[in-house]
Amino acid sequence: MPIPRDDFDPVATVVDWLDACRRGDVNALLDLYDERAVLECACEGVSLTGREAIAAYRSPKLETKRVLSFSLDDVSLTGHGVQIDYQNYEGKPVRVYFRFGVSNKIIYTSCAPMARAAARSSVN
Repeated sequence: MPIPRDDFDPVATVVDWLDACRRGDVNALLDLYDERAVLECACEGVSLTGREAIAAYRSPKLETKRVLSFSLDDVSLTGHGVQIDYQNYEGKPVRVYFRFGVSNKIIYTSCAPMARAAARSSVN
């Protein structure tokens, strides 16, 4: 049974996302995404749609993650979802925006290296 939208905690879902990444558990990670989710990665110039494409993209990264990967530096609610600053699979600082659908699943993620993400945020 789906969680009522009023009880949905998007920050908890993002923490679950980080935990799945730390464990290298691609199945748990995919369970957090809507079937038609979109991932846009400015780090590598990639735009993907759907859980299968996201799995193909994330799996090798989860298999080669570094020890301090996926450590959380900052989290905040935005008008449309959640923003986090964290260390990616290579241990590099990245900012990710998450948006959620009515199913409480991730429908959109956008990531960029911190320097580029900070510049983009200051323009908005």
